[in-house]
Amino acid sequence: MANYLNPNGAAPAQGLYSHATRVDGGPLYFVAGQLAVNTDGEIVGKNDFAAQFDQVFKNLADVLKGLGASFDDIVKFTTYLVSEQHLEIFMKKRAEYFPTVFRSADFPPNTLLTVKRLVKEEFLFEVEAIVQAK
Repeated sequence: MANYLNPNGAAPAQGLYSHATRVDGGPLYFVAGQLAVNTDGEIVGKNDFAAQFDQVFKNLADVLKGLGASFDDIVKFTTYLVSEQHLEIFMKKRAEYFPTVFRSADFPPNTLLTVKRLVKEEFLFEVEAIVQAK
């Protein structure tokens, strides 16, 4: 089970994440960065960050389900955006989405990076995760 922690004396988290996760038992999975690709391998939401956000998290949900896990089993996220211009919509979409997939108002640690580009120029957003399944 993953326990999200914000230790006493630490500065407050600057978003929907915790500073640390304690993991007790169970296998760890390192989930590759999920991209906005549908089951036919086609890119979803070219030039549409909101559509890519939805597809990326759908893909992550599908991987979690295949592992016998849920969002509550995520130990840590790493998030990649190709433009700081997408930061505001990312924060808005995440604030809407996370309460629908996590049982608690505590969320896993997240490192957010802005990068020049992803594997294909059409991709605007990518999320990878570390998961502890039961």
